[in-house]
Amino acid sequence: MSRPHLCLVTPALADANNGNWQTARRWSTWLADDFRVDLTDAWRGEPAALLVALHARRSAPSIERFARECPGRPIVVVLTGTDLYRDIHTDPTAQASLARADRLIVLHEGAIQDLPASLRHKAVVCFQSTTPRTPVAKPTTFLRALMVGHLREEKDPRTYWEAARQLRARADIRLDHIGAPLEPALGQIAQALANELPGYRWLGALPHASTRRHVQRAHVLVHPSRMEGGAHVIMEAVCSGTPVLASRISGNVGMLGSDYEGYFESGDGLALTTLLRQCRDDPAILNRLNSQCALRVSLFTPARERATLLQILSDLNERTPV
Repeated sequence: MSRPHLCLVTPALADANNGNWQTARRWSTWLADDFRVDLTDAWRGEPAALLVALHARRSAPSIERFARECPGRPIVVVLTGTDLYRDIHTDPTAQASLARADRLIVLHEGAIQDLPASLRHKAVVCFQSTTPRTPVAKPTTFLRALMVGHLREEKDPRTYWEAARQLRARADIRLDHIGAPLEPALGQIAQALANELPGYRWLGALPHASTRRHVQRAHVLVHPSRMEGGAHVIMEAVCSGTPVLASRISGNVGMLGSDYEGYFESGDGLALTTLLRQCRDDPAILNRLNSQCALRVSLFTPARERATLLQILSDLNERTPV
C-alpha cells in the first residue's frame, strides 16, 4: 500500500534556526515511514492527502489554497505563541485558518483552555520532545545563567538585561545570551550592554548543537518571554538537567506545571534578579527546581510525541477522500 502524500508547511526553514524549524524537521523525519512528506515553506499545489501547517497566520495562504483546491482533505494547524496569544484574536487570516482546520495541535497543557470555546473540540495537546542529555557538573565558584531566544520583543530580552544591570556588582553571577538580532535595535542594545558589563555576554546566533551544549552547562535557563506556544528550549533544558526561571505566562506554566517554583511575573526584572541571587546564594533552591523539572521529563520524550502525532494524522487520513 502506497504511503499518502503529506505536505508539512513551516514558514521557518533551516536558516531560521528556531523552535518551529526544529519541530518541523523532527516531524518530517518521523513521518517518513508512514507518509511521503514534503517539507516546504508554502503549499504550491503539489499532490497532498493532508496538509500540516505550522503557524495560523503566516501559513494562512497555504491553508486557504489547500482548502479551496482540495476540499474535504484534512488540514492540521499547529499553533504558535503568537497565534494563541495575539493573532487569533486580531488577525482575520489567522482566524480563517482556525475555521478551516480539522485539527488544531497545541504544544502545552494549558493551551486548549486558551482557545475560544467554539474551537476547543478541534484541539489536541502534543508536547514537543528532545533527546535527553546527561547532566554535567557545574562550576561552584559562580552561577551561569543563560537566555536562549532571538532578539525580538516577544522574547522580552529587556527583562533579562535589567537583571544583568542589577547584578553588575555580582562577579559570581554571569549571564549569557544566545540569539540573532532579528530586531536590529535590540541587537544594538545587547552589544552595548556586553561592552559595558563584564558579567553579560551576548553570543549571537549559534548552531543548534552548540546551543544545546550551552544549555547543558548552564546552572539555570532564563526564559522571560511574553508569549509562548510551548518553548522548545524549555524542554531542552528540562531534559538536560538544567532548571528554568520563567515568566509566569500560560505557555511556560503549561510546560513546567502550575506548582513550579521558578516563576517571576512577566516583565519584572527585579523579581528575576532576586531569583538569580537566591539560586546563587542558596544551592538548595537550585536543587529543588531541578527536582521539579525532573518530574516533567516524561512529558517530553520522542516516543510520546511521535505516538501522539501519528494518532492525530492516522485518524484524519482514514477519512481522506480517494
